[in-house]
Amino acid sequence: MAVKEKEVKETPLMKQYNEIKRKYPDACLLFRVGDFYETFGEDAIRASKILGIVLTKRGAGSETETALAGFPHHSLNTYLPKLVKAGLRVAICDQLEDPKMTKTIVKRGVTELVTPGVSMNDEVLHAKSNNFLASVYFGKKIIGVSFLDVSTGEFLVAQGNEEYIDKLLQNFGPSEVLVAKIHKGQFREIFGEDYNHFYLEDWVCKEDYAIETLTNHFQTATLKGFGVDELTEGIIASGAVLYYLSETQHNKRQHITNIQRIAEDAYVWMDRFTVRNLELYHSFNPNAVTLLDVIDKTLSPMGSRMLKRWLALPLKDREKIQDRHEVVGYLKENAEILLSIQNQIKKISDMERLISKIAAGKVTPREVIYLKDSLNAILPIKSMALQSNQSSVKKIGENLDSCDLLRSRIESTLNQEAPVAIAKGNAIASGVHSELDELRLISNSGKEFLEAIEVRESERTGISSLKISFNNVFGYYIEVRNTHKDKVPQEWIRKQTLVNAERYITEELKEYETKILGAEEKIYQLEVALFEELVQWMATYIQPVQRNANLVAQLDCLASFAQLAIDNQYICPELEEGFALEIKNGRHPVIEKQLPIGVPYIANDVFLDRETQQIIMITGPNMSGKSAILRQTALIVLLAQMGSFVPAERVKMGVVDKIFTRVGASDNISMGESTFMVEMNETASILNNLSERSLILLDEIGRGTSTYDGISIAWAIAEFLHEHPSTPKTLFATHYHELNEMTDLLPRIQNYNVSVKELKDTVLFLRKLVKGGSAHSFGIHVAKMAGIPQLVVSKAQAILKKLEKNHSGNALQGVKDEKATVQMSFFNLDDPLLEEIRDEILTLDLNALTPIEAMMKLNEIKRMLTKK
Repeated sequence: MAVKEKEVKETPLMKQYNEIKRKYPDACLLFRVGDFYETFGEDAIRASKILGIVLTKRGAGSETETALAGFPHHSLNTYLPKLVKAGLRVAICDQLEDPKMTKTIVKRGVTELVTPGVSMNDEVLHAKSNNFLASVYFGKKIIGVSFLDVSTGEFLVAQGNEEYIDKLLQNFGPSEVLVAKIHKGQFREIFGEDYNHFYLEDWVCKEDYAIETLTNHFQTATLKGFGVDELTEGIIASGAVLYYLSETQHNKRQHITNIQRIAEDAYVWMDRFTVRNLELYHSFNPNAVTLLDVIDKTLSPMGSRMLKRWLALPLKDREKIQDRHEVVGYLKENAEILLSIQNQIKKISDMERLISKIAAGKVTPREVIYLKDSLNAILPIKSMALQSNQSSVKKIGENLDSCDLLRSRIESTLNQEAPVAIAKGNAIASGVHSELDELRLISNSGKEFLEAIEVRESERTGISSLKISFNNVFGYYIEVRNTHKDKVPQEWIRKQTLVNAERYITEELKEYETKILGAEEKIYQLEVALFEELVQWMATYIQPVQRNANLVAQLDCLASFAQLAIDNQYICPELEEGFALEIKNGRHPVIEKQLPIGVPYIANDVFLDRETQQIIMITGPNMSGKSAILRQTALIVLLAQMGSFVPAERVKMGVVDKIFTRVGASDNISMGESTFMVEMNETASILNNLSERSLILLDEIGRGTSTYDGISIAWAIAEFLHEHPSTPKTLFATHYHELNEMTDLLPRIQNYNVSVKELKDTVLFLRKLVKGGSAHSFGIHVAKMAGIPQLVVSKAQAILKKLEKNHSGNALQGVKDEKATVQMSFFNLDDPLLEEIRDEILTLDLNALTPIEAMMKLNEIKRMLTKK
């Protein structure tokens, strides 16, 4: 009975809302009511928190009471991005008919479903980053993955083991990931909780359905032409992506013209630890500067997005790398051409996203003008490139499409100052449509026409203050002050009486009003129709514009490399057939930019090959710069294989196919793993995947466990790398000086150290890599520099002396002995207590001692005197 009562009380509006909400249960539904978008119930509670808007109640006190929160419809672009960035899927429900045209409830329906991974909204998107929707499918042995940026039309597919897919997810950073419901737990277990998920029904993830979906979209018989037909798991993931687009009301998608395979064997392999350790494009330290921050000198959004891709996927093909180097060298040597190209690129808008908006029918007149201006800016680039004597630059010039017909049609159809919204009017140029021009004449000549009537009627009636105005209630009217009321002609019809005046209408004014208002409505309809026709026609130019965007992005990246080389004195690396890596005076690209002005970066040489110097064992104190030398070596190789010049005096290198790093401690406490466990996991990944062209960088292996455990593990790992048939090039930084002895046993291990200069009571870090092992670690000096209390430093020095004397025994015994000798002196009158106390006092730096520390020291001496 209660249920029936509730049904009776449900208003027609809420009934309509509930029907639509049932279709989108997991989305936040923005329900258009008049001039507002409203949210109800749970949606309202979530939206009010995220947006900071007031939460009220509808039907307060009644059985149908529900939470309510809303905002004006024109604020959609302000509020929508906040909801999406909070990870919500947002269904936009609009009025599908004019409320004036219906006496019953207005028809409503969802016109768009915006999710973190599917959005064309500029406020949601970042110009310099792709907004990828990913789909992951778990096969029996391998995993398929697909990435789609609906705002640019880029569609990528790959498949591989867990580690490879994890690395790709980390590189591409999708905003949303689709997974079959059946694999929900598996995905979370392997890839963690950091992604926005959406779970699909299992039937979507079937091979036949995926192939049918993809071939229907691309209008091809098979997927062979795209080179992806053998990627079964990848195809299933890609089919799920297209299915999801149709589910989110994104049915206009002809800008997705291609699907590309991410060819694993074409790019340098970097595991996820390496990408994280080298801080390529994000860092766990909020204020850290990444490599991307330093090298990104691109001037267009397309270039910036492509540079990120190049950084994530450095090349292995020597010819392709050298091709990029040649273009960078050409631009670096021809500063005028570089400057001209840069000036033109600055004038180019985000063509990839503009043409995608055209395909989706979501483009504004102003954006079409931006596209035309961008295509105009390409023309000088094309002519400069064609005149170039550098083959790759010339090729770019040949492939750039001048799109003459597209540019001229936009030029002749739209006003150069076209508005942001078509409803603002005056988007279509004069001379395009004769009826539109006539209607505009009527609309625009209204002022003169009304003034003429005013003058004529004033003279005819003798009413000097007669005035013609307009309001929304009864349109155009004549206002006459009460002093002239007696002069009003009989044929005027009185409409309104005011305190000081009367308002009248005439047949002539009514006729004119119909004509004027009809003209404005017709003008709007004509402009919309003409603009839609233009947009549909422009959609035939999707591929040439996308190709232009891609070529401009490439040129932008290469110009960015040239600018980087000019600004920071980078040189062109020499790529050879062999395996050796020789860096002369290499520098760390990020650290050198962080140094105070006037402080030079200490450059270092590194030489590695597979015959004489396969493993360099680097010792040296903490803070001396061991990690910087390791990282800069990897970054120089990485930059070189991206196609950039590098921070060094000279670099000769064979192509590297894998870069592995194990740098610094990164506890994964949330996953229940200690520093040492993380370290061993990362090291295991290296030892199980290395190749003859690998570059391995190991920093402080074994420091997460006890000293002798650590030394044993580090020794065994170094020996494994030395004896491995691939003989991978390795830099091994350690503070275990015992490892210096390995060079006597293993011929391809060479000792180096980061030199320091020892002064009377401090140490100067020279940050220079020199041949030979280092004697000791200066850890106590570093402790002192860090501000450890003098008392602790003195005690540490005393223990260190004892340990060094007793190097052959175990470390703990040395500490025990140090305590024992202090105690024995009470009874040993041959070595009086006064002598012991004298030593204690002489080692004190009185200037550095705080009053509390002085008290503690006195207390310790007192304890020495009173203890047995």
